Order: sequence, then structure tokens, then C-alpha cells
Amino acid sequence: MKFIFTEGNHMLNNYFKFKENGTDLKTEIIGGITTFLAMAYTLGINPTILSKTGMPETGVFFATAIASGIA
Repeated sequence: MKFIFTEGNHMLNNYFKFKENGTDLKTEIIGGITTFLAMAYTLGINPTILSKTGMPETGVFFATAIASGIA
């Protein structure tokens, strides 16, 4: 799988212009995984915390999901 992260003339490098943006494929994949895990954690924890204040857990879950999708 090492060939995916090389800086050769790769189709993804050309499409996303990694060099011009000062990044590479590995950095972007790690960033995407980090963002996904943070959002998954937020979707799981936020409704639980806010339901303790009297808010409906299902409503808070959907509001969090919609706000996360927009952001």
C-alpha cells in the first residue's frame, strides 16, 4: 500500500493539487479519519449529556447530526 502515498505523477495528486496546497495523501487521509472519529464521538456523547438537562435525546441527536452535516 506504500505506492499510494508516493509523490509520483499520481492521478489524485494532480486532481487535488497536494503539492500546491502543501499537503499529501497520507496527511489528508489521517485528517479525514480524525474528523470522522470526532464527529462519531460527538453524535454519541452530545445527546447523552444534553438529555440530562431535560432535552429529548432523540431530538438532540438529530439536531447534532444536521448541524454536523452542515458544518
